[in-house]
Parts: sequence; C-alpha cells; structure tokens
Amino acid sequence: MSGILAGKRVLITGVLMESSIAFHTAKVAQEQGAEIILTAFPRPTLTERIAKKLPKPAKVIELDVTNDEHLASLEQVVRDELGGLDGVVHSIGFAPQDALGGNFLNTPFESVSTAMHVSAFSLKSLTMACLPLMQEGGSVVGLTFDAQFAWPQYDWMGPAKAALEATSRYLARDLGKQNVRCNLISAGPLGSMAAKSIPGFSELAAVWDTRSPLEWDMKDPEPAGRGVVALLSDFFPKTTGEIVHVDGGVHIMGA
Repeated sequence: MSGILAGKRVLITGVLMESSIAFHTAKVAQEQGAEIILTAFPRPTLTERIAKKLPKPAKVIELDVTNDEHLASLEQVVRDELGGLDGVVHSIGFAPQDALGGNFLNTPFESVSTAMHVSAFSLKSLTMACLPLMQEGGSVVGLTFDAQFAWPQYDWMGPAKAALEATSRYLARDLGKQNVRCNLISAGPLGSMAAKSIPGFSELAAVWDTRSPLEWDMKDPEPAGRGVVALLSDFFPKTTGEIVHVDGGVHIMGA
C-alpha cells in the first residue's frame, strides 16, 4: 500500500467513538499506508469494538497515562507488536465535571490537578514512554483547542490546554536533537465524547456558526484527522513546536 505514511508505525490514543478525531486519524493513517496500534482506557473493549470499523485490524492495548506501571510496560508491548515507532498521537483529555460548565471560580485544586495530569502532563509521559521506540526519529502530534482564548463553559480545560501547548513546545525543544518533532492540531468543536462531557457545549460551538470563514461541520472529524496524518508524515520534516489550526479559520477572526 502506498501513501504518505507508507512504512510508518504509529501509536494512536483516544479512539473511543467513530466520531472522534482519533478514529479518523487511525482510518486515514491506515489508508495512507501506516501500521497502527491503539491504546485505550478505561474500557479497551469499547475501543476494540470501534476498531473493527477501521480499514484494517488494529491491536488495542490498555494504557492509563497516569499509571507509571502502564507507561513502563508500553515500550515492550509496542516493540513486540510493531518493532518500533515512527509516530505517536496524543488524543487524551479529561477534567472532572466540577472543572467545567461555568464553575471556574469554584473548582477545587484536586480537580484542576486531575485535568492537568491527564490532559497536559500526559503528553510528556507518553512521549517519554515511546521515545526508546523512535530510534530513527519520529513525530509526536497532540490535539488542542485554541488556548489563547477564554471559551464559554470550557473553564479549567482551557488552562489545561494552555499547559499542553507549552509542554509540546518544550518537548520540541528538548527532543529536536533526536530528530523527534512535536506539534499540535488545534481543531474546531466536534461532536465527540469529550465535547459531550462539557455542560453547555452548544454555547461554545455556536461561535463557529457566525465566525468561521469556512463552513464548519461539527459532525466531520476527518479534516482534523487529515491534519494529524500530515504532521505524522515526512512532508513536515523541519516543523516542530507548531500549532496547526484546523478550525475553519476562526482563529484569525477579530470579531
């Protein structure tokens, strides 16, 4: 099979629903020639079920990115399956309900800490767990939601995404000498599981109805998935620490 990821081996996290960016990343990656392995938590069986809808079979392994034992065992599991890695996709984010939906001023630190650990620090944890598998260099791609703005209802996931964006830049700085690139896709709102967990999400998404230069379809995650695949490919060999917007152009609008 030919394609821009021909011969590439990619680990993809976050395939929970067919409507997720991660699923469409996996689909396009396979179509473009990649071998993939999926990680899932807390319900690998759910991901296994969704993975059956991919063009080719894909192994699913359990991975809690806050669990040091899971992270320590990841290298050997992936090595046994694929031999090594050329790319890693970080599609992981979580905040407790009291950290979302207009509760910013009252959220306790315990909930903020959880959001930061799962949504931001895990980019570093996952990347370092996979680094020994990327002996010839590689590409790490994460997913953000433009953290330069304060969005309605998004609350502590905003600072968590800001931390994710900063983490990606520092990883890009420190891993460049090993030819590992670290970039992010900043996607517009989509009807994913993550979105459904945000109270009042429709208020946030409504911004795109009036401000997006390109028509935005919340039911179509494939453009974001294609963006991830492009960054995994060799077509961006000297791009690192970057945030590529796949948001219909909302990020350029002043009003």
